[in-house]
Amino acid sequence: MIKQIAQFEKGEDVVRVGLSEFRKRQYIEVRAYYMADDGEWKPTRKGITLTPELMKEVHTALGTALEELANEETSDNEETSGE
Repeated sequence: MIKQIAQFEKGEDVVRVGLSEFRKRQYIEVRAYYMADDGEWKPTRKGITLTPELMKEVHTALGTALEELANEETSDNEETSGE
């Protein structure tokens, strides 16, 4: 059983973040779901399931990536405005 934490639209699909347990270990799952012919959301193979410890590392890496993008956008805006 997966406890859903959040859901985001991605085109016709949705991406869900959830908590699960397997063999008495906790996991965090981020997975794409599609609408099946029967009207229910079904999971795809597009996703990742990680331990909380590893997900913390991914979280840090995503933060770094977002900072890089923000810095690039700031740099691009300064170049186009003539600064």
